[in-house]
Amino acid sequence: MEWGFWVWWVFTALLGGLVAVFLILKRANDWYHTSRLGEKQCSLPPGDMGWPLIGNMWSFLIAFKFGRPDSFLSNFITRFGPTGMYRAYMFGSPTIIVSAPEPCRKVLMDDEQFKSGWPKSTFELMGRKSFLGISDEEHKRLRRLTAAPISGQKALSIYHEYIKDVIATSLDEWAKAERPIEFLTEIRNITFKIIMHIFLSCESGPMMDVMEEEYATLNHGLRAMAINLPGFAYHRALKARRKLVKILQAVMDKRRARENSNVSEEKTDMVDLLMEIEDENGRKMDDEEIIDVMLMYLNAGHESSAHATMWAALFLHKHPEYFQKAKAEQEEIVRRRPLMEKGLSFKEIKQMEYLSKVIDETLRVVNVSLFNYREAKTDVNICGYTIPKGWKVLIWYRGIHLDPEIYMNPKEFNPSRWDEHVPKRGTFIPFGMGSRLCPGSDLTKLEISVFLHYFLLYYKLEPLNPESGVRYLPHTRPKDNCLATIKKLLPSSST
Repeated sequence: MEWGFWVWWVFTALLGGLVAVFLILKRANDWYHTSRLGEKQCSLPPGDMGWPLIGNMWSFLIAFKFGRPDSFLSNFITRFGPTGMYRAYMFGSPTIIVSAPEPCRKVLMDDEQFKSGWPKSTFELMGRKSFLGISDEEHKRLRRLTAAPISGQKALSIYHEYIKDVIATSLDEWAKAERPIEFLTEIRNITFKIIMHIFLSCESGPMMDVMEEEYATLNHGLRAMAINLPGFAYHRALKARRKLVKILQAVMDKRRARENSNVSEEKTDMVDLLMEIEDENGRKMDDEEIIDVMLMYLNAGHESSAHATMWAALFLHKHPEYFQKAKAEQEEIVRRRPLMEKGLSFKEIKQMEYLSKVIDETLRVVNVSLFNYREAKTDVNICGYTIPKGWKVLIWYRGIHLDPEIYMNPKEFNPSRWDEHVPKRGTFIPFGMGSRLCPGSDLTKLEISVFLHYFLLYYKLEPLNPESGVRYLPHTRPKDNCLATIKKLLPSSST
């Protein structure tokens, strides 16, 4: 009897001790990061900073890895109410998650109180002189230098000619192959070819193949935890970045040697322009700046464009009524086209009113860019809550774009919602807003528009796995990368 009593007592003590340790560890992160704030901790947003060191990253990764991305934010909402601001611990830093339009707008637009605050993994991989990591002054300088040659209307009209040729040729090749293709993978090949042509006048060859492979590895590490050990995505991504930097540096060294040898060649691509361009003080971009800018645009003009294009085509395939409406608009554009004009012109892009709604709806539903990051330069009060100096701010785009209070049936793809809906500021921000608006947004929309023009008119998508599951990291995509056949329509069924 006594023996049984002592066993029960020891068991109870151990269990109580484990519970106590569990509760202490569960609150340790919160205590450590908030206790030093003094009175300011009383005005912090509600939240839970998770476990020591790892914070909320396990729940974040589990939510996305297992196909329930909205469960991460909904857990905060369920526990703490729809406040639109929550404290957490993300990517190694105390963080305020912002998921409502008003605080998002204030954080994105206020350069006086917030600066870029991306996690170490993203900062290191994109480069310390990329748009993500530089100061506000340097950011403004780089935007001034690169805006016209990369996203200006004149530059886009020039790129348009190459974009439409490579898209039309690729679609024809896919149809002639008469075999299943990974639709997303093939579109990624197109957008990579386009960006390589713009930057390096390079369309194919061993160098481009290596760069495409290494960039894919780098991209997988952008939203990973910064664990620089073999076997982790961040470690592989760092190695890929070093290889990409070496290739791009070799290209610039070769161009510079060509200039020094007085060999006269026409300078037509972005590398030549970036190597020559000067600011108002006569200062040129250094090699590190040029390389980091190119890697930044690879992400904006390659990954974002490819995923958004694939989803737009897939959504239209799943919704025949929207497909027919979008196609009718493209047929009308062709009917109005002068007889002497061959192929899609740049000015016709402006006539695609309904297709523009299709693209916006795709960007809203899919959220190619899941979130953005800032860091508070000083203590900031927003909507009654304090964001302490030095804390990160994670702007959760998905929470805004899929908010039923803003968009009726938010997960439903419905381009026609934009017929009457005029988004209030801060409620539609697929490319961010403010001074750090994504610099490749216009190029992305141009690529999607040109692709959908030719696709709607002349081709048909037949997915092999219509009910394929979805992966959400590093970008939202079907698990089979949209395995499908592309069939060319008969002349009688197209324009």
